[in-house]
This record gives sequence, structure tokens and C-alpha cells, in this order.
Amino acid sequence: MAGLPPPAPPVQLLADLTNANIEVNAGYSGASISVFGAVFDPRENLADVVVVVRGPEQKTSIARRERRAGLWLNGAPARVSGAPGFHLTASSRDLSRIADPLTLGAAGVGLDSLPLSVPGGAEYRQAFIRLKAREGLYAEDPGGVDFVDRGLFRAQVDLPVSVPVGRYRVEVLLFQDGKPVARRGRDLTIEKVGVERLISGFAQQRPWSYGMVCVLIALAAGWAASAAFRRV
Repeated sequence: MAGLPPPAPPVQLLADLTNANIEVNAGYSGASISVFGAVFDPRENLADVVVVVRGPEQKTSIARRERRAGLWLNGAPARVSGAPGFHLTASSRDLSRIADPLTLGAAGVGLDSLPLSVPGGAEYRQAFIRLKAREGLYAEDPGGVDFVDRGLFRAQVDLPVSVPVGRYRVEVLLFQDGKPVARRGRDLTIEKVGVERLISGFAQQRPWSYGMVCVLIALAAGWAASAAFRRV
């Protein structure tokens, strides 16, 4: 009796970043990094690659505008938890064609998978995501991953000026037949350098002293401007 053929080797996924450390200084105007890698599949099945870039979690809140006495005013702020400062999902095609929503959510892919806790329900959640998207901090980019050659892929990640500093996580997932079959992760660090780092550290470690310095600088600037106008 002939033996069974040996099982096919498993699919392999390799991925890396062109730059794993971004420095923010006075001349920072945004940055761009590339995520690149390769897919090795002896069976050559159709594959999709998804890149998820998630920034550090930040304390934030959202308020709904309410009409009071004929004026539009912000209502009571609602605290949002579980919100990353930056979140980008780039994919080789539209996510709905890669996998079903439950599978994407379990894999942490897409804005719908964000573990946001927003008082007020789905309406507040969607409003918060829209606000972040307008700031360029949340995005989905179908077609953002290009297969440049057989099995070789590349994705460009643009980081806006307002991107928060801290530790980021870059996840690269390989999907086949609607399921994630391989995953690779890389760390990305965005940090302030030079004078900006000193000021930021001072503001975080001694917030009251930092506030007093800001007030004194504002008073000095106001006095200097007033004196200059008196001489005119």
C-alpha cells in the first residue's frame, strides 16, 4: 500500500519596517515609513495582506453639541476609553472581500474592531471615529498594500504632524480563504528629541511649574508688546 503524500509546507510570512524609530523635533512635518515583506506558499493560493498600525492609547473625551437658549453649546463630556492615538488599516483589497466582519473583528482588523468604550452608544462611537478620521489619525486604506512582485508586498504608512509620540505596534496579517493564516508584528517608536523632549518631560513631570512658566511667559510677552506700542 502506497504511503500518503507528505503534507504541504505551511505558508510563511515575513515582514519588516524601513524605519522603526521616528524622531520628532521643531522641524517635524510628518513622516512616512514602508512596511514590506514576502509570502511563501508552495500551493500558491490566493492571499491577501493586511497591515494594522496602532498607536498608544490616550485619555480623551467627546461632547455632543446641544442647543440651549438659542445657542449651540457643548454638552457634558463623555470619557472614551480604549482609544488608540493613531490607527491605520491598509489592505490589498477591500476588507469586506477579504473576510467576514466577525473574523476581521476577532483579528483586530479595521476601525469596527476598535475596543472603544464610549458612553452614549453607537452614535457617539461613530462620531468619535469620524472626528479622528478628519484629523488624519484614524483611517482604512483598501488597496494600500501592493504586491510589487510574486509574493512580495509593500505598504506605505503616512504619519501626520499631529501623530502622538509613544510606542506603536505594526501587525501584518496574511489571509487565505477568508481566514488569517499567519501574522507578524513589529514595534515602532515615535519620540521627541532635543528641546521638544526637554519641554515635554518638564510638562509631564512638573505640570504646575510648567503652567506657571507659561503664565509668566505670556505676561512678559504682553508687557513687552504694551511697552512697544507706548513708544510708537
